[in-house]
Amino acid sequence: METSDVIVIGAGFAGLTAARELSRRGHATILLEAKDRIAGRTHLAERLGRNLELGGTWVHWTQPYVWAEMGRYGIKALPGPEFTKASWIVGGTRHEGTAESLMELLDGPNRLLLADSRRYFPMPWSPLENPGVADIDELTLSEAIDRLDLAEDERQLLRSFWTLNFNGRLDQAAYTQALRWCAVASGDWQLMFEACASFKIDGGTRALAEAMLADSTAELRLNQGVSSIGQDDEGVLVTTEAGKQYAARQLIVALPLSVLNDVDIQPALSPGKREAAARGQAGRGAKLWVRVQGRQERFVAFGPETGALNFVQAEYIDHDTTTLVCFGPDAGAVDVEDAAAAQRHLDAIVPGLTVLDVAGHNWVADEHARSTWPMHYTGYLTRYLAELQRPEGRIRLAGSDVANGWGGFIDGAIESGLDAARQAASALGREARPPIPATAVVG
Repeated sequence: METSDVIVIGAGFAGLTAARELSRRGHATILLEAKDRIAGRTHLAERLGRNLELGGTWVHWTQPYVWAEMGRYGIKALPGPEFTKASWIVGGTRHEGTAESLMELLDGPNRLLLADSRRYFPMPWSPLENPGVADIDELTLSEAIDRLDLAEDERQLLRSFWTLNFNGRLDQAAYTQALRWCAVASGDWQLMFEACASFKIDGGTRALAEAMLADSTAELRLNQGVSSIGQDDEGVLVTTEAGKQYAARQLIVALPLSVLNDVDIQPALSPGKREAAARGQAGRGAKLWVRVQGRQERFVAFGPETGALNFVQAEYIDHDTTTLVCFGPDAGAVDVEDAAAAQRHLDAIVPGLTVLDVAGHNWVADEHARSTWPMHYTGYLTRYLAELQRPEGRIRLAGSDVANGWGGFIDGAIESGLDAARQAASALGREARPPIPATAVVG
């Protein structure tokens, strides 16, 4: 059995941040990761002849935590493609125009929808500061959109736009989450959209994750899926699926919310934490990369919100092929390995393209994720956020699921990892004693 001051479970950006901070403060730290790689729900992988981001991707200077980390390691941001052509389907009819004309169509409806973002979230990184948030936290985004005085084509396009942002169904999506996203972008929906899809990390998300790990003295243990956690007044004991045990004085659990209940934690976490984990997140859609024949014009396309794919854009243009990135609200409707199915899905939104190959990762079916980027259900913010952030004895949760600011982004994961590390370090300082010996652990 290995002992340390701290154990961090999960080597996504929250876990990497927490492990680095604690180890650099001189605390012996072990970082356990169930997969054979780091970086969590981001994953840069070689597919379709190039390095593709199968998970999270985007960063922006309005996201202070990730931008500071990139600056720390001298990693630049790369601008994404600028689009010249756009199409959108409303009322069963496909329309074409410029990218600017599409943004103009979305501008008025989004301004109406998000007008109260700073009223409800005057301090965006303190999302519960305004008690009035409770008045609207049970309102779905679908209901909020349908309450607006919009023409039917504007309503349909706006719904598809937010289906993309949530990567899930709008009748389950929290209106407060949409307002939070806008609030952290200074109440400007266009700045919010820019932050969501305009700048990538030079070298990919893997470059930043590896830089953070290299700057840490934490001991990384891959392929260490955790089956149980026990804690008492003396410390914590973590047991892996293979039966290996790790003991420490403090524990940070940086797992996706949807898999938290898979770990047997004793004493059990609070009913609120377990209920939130059982409910999970609304981001349960698909991200699909598709290589098509020919050198295509740089286009972006919105389809119906209920389509298997409701959004497509031309991401990489080569000599005789183009690689598209596509999103849909239901992972079960998109087989990331089926090129023939991708052809049918594309024909429904951007006809005339010939699919050559596809790539992707089903995050909803992934036993270590069970969701894509964290997007809240109704009631999550006021019912669960504060409770999920509350430590239980020696255990603290971390991750983009429980971030105050840019929840759903790499930035939120880093923010949460910093908070958890600071709290764990303070608790270790109060104890002022060496790591617990093997004979003193619970179990």
